[in-house]
Amino acid sequence: MQRLSGLDAMFFYLETPSSHMHVTGVYVLEPGESGLSFETVRELVASRLPLAAPFRRRLVEVPFKLHHPMWVEDPDFDLDYHVRRACLPTPGGAEELAGFVAQVGGLPLDRARPLWEMYVVEGLEGGRFALVGKMHHAAIDGVSGAEIMATLLDLEADPPERLIVDTWRPEQAPTDADLIALALASLVGHPLRAVKTTRRVVETALHVSEHNRESGIAPPPAPFSAPKTALNGAITPHRRVAFAAQPLDDFKTVKNHFECTVNDVVLAVCGGALRRYLLDHGDLPEDSLVAMVPMSVRTGEEMGEHGNRISAMLTSLATNLEDPVERLETVAEGMRVAKTQERLIGASTLTDWTEFTFPALIGRAARLTGSMRVFDSLRPIFNVTVSNVPGPPFPLFLAGARMVGMYPLGPVTEGVGLNMTVMSYCGMVYFGLNACRETVPAIAEMPKMLHESLDELLQAAGRGARRKPRRARRRKSDGSGDMTPTVTATATATSTPTPTPAAVAGVPADEMRPAG
Repeated sequence: MQRLSGLDAMFFYLETPSSHMHVTGVYVLEPGESGLSFETVRELVASRLPLAAPFRRRLVEVPFKLHHPMWVEDPDFDLDYHVRRACLPTPGGAEELAGFVAQVGGLPLDRARPLWEMYVVEGLEGGRFALVGKMHHAAIDGVSGAEIMATLLDLEADPPERLIVDTWRPEQAPTDADLIALALASLVGHPLRAVKTTRRVVETALHVSEHNRESGIAPPPAPFSAPKTALNGAITPHRRVAFAAQPLDDFKTVKNHFECTVNDVVLAVCGGALRRYLLDHGDLPEDSLVAMVPMSVRTGEEMGEHGNRISAMLTSLATNLEDPVERLETVAEGMRVAKTQERLIGASTLTDWTEFTFPALIGRAARLTGSMRVFDSLRPIFNVTVSNVPGPPFPLFLAGARMVGMYPLGPVTEGVGLNMTVMSYCGMVYFGLNACRETVPAIAEMPKMLHESLDELLQAAGRGARRKPRRARRRKSDGSGDMTPTVTATATATSTPTPTPAAVAGVPADEMRPAG
């Protein structure tokens, strides 16, 4: 048995009937000459189970929530429950696929079983397939999720057979008495460690506050300083999903011209699209939207370990600025300041702090917040989540089928009705937009706005003089086709060479930072 870390447990307890804390991946597959079938994919998953430990683990909660839950090797594991078959209605285009993903994404995972599901989706136009996988955030972050996906992928369509030794053994489910005894034993020394952690957190907060006063620069946005918008409010379990994709070279062109990072460009593009969306719906606030940006703090030694190793920062998306270049400069400067503050805080602060939280209290508070629709009246902690996970630049294959699209979808949380997750793969940047159906009803418009926002920056890079990102000046605002790499879609719903985990998780290249 293995106990969840405090951060992993936090994702588990933050789940509510409206906020499902799983992450979803949509992988579009182009079958080769030998074709592709559900049976082939199921056999592949079965053969690779020894390489993906979380697939056969389920959670058991400690009575009275005395401590964080524990993973156990599921004695009742049934692969056929987790690997499922589906078929899209005609014509099987991007809109139909997005509708299916929205329906699947709006359903919680069964906590009595290992926390993942995988759908082999047939009926895509052009004879394509899709693999739609969802796994609970308590088990993975963006990097470790990509590592697990790597266990199913190959670098060639017809790799030689692999010898995989399966040493897995199921565990007998622990009794309540066992769980209580283990919890009490683990809690020995907890108070002393909690005091030390609290002292370190307070000292860090004082140090950061002193630094922000002395530096003469605007600090990153504080929690609950984000403006209230239609994107933010109490959410429902219903989801809308949209996809978009653009060439990575376009982002690099802007990055090289304005001497920033690819991640800065991604954030500025998201900011530009959100500005358009809110303007069109008469809801653009005077103050800029604030994004929560997860950042991986996983070290090289921790690659291959599952669970969450992430931190997070808040940054302005400069939606109050009309000029796209000034918006990019503001975002780049804001990220520079946020990263400086993150280094002052330290990579382990969030992880250490969550070890000493009270699980029962967190769970009750999360459910109470949702049931009372607290965020209908409160300002949001932040307006939107923007997560950027670099992927591999080379093609990957699953059961002989080439992967031609990779759309990631992060969870939607209470008070924040939109999650914009981005992943690069094989020369393309893929956007997965996951939204609450009632909070963001017109998510169908967002892919086009993302393209327009990037086009603005490309035009500025082509015609303008080189301008380096600088400190921002605040200004009041005015006033489905086929699943190719340029797809935009939306819908509503009530020893064989193999890719290394580091490669598929996206070794940071060109300053594109991995996120959670």
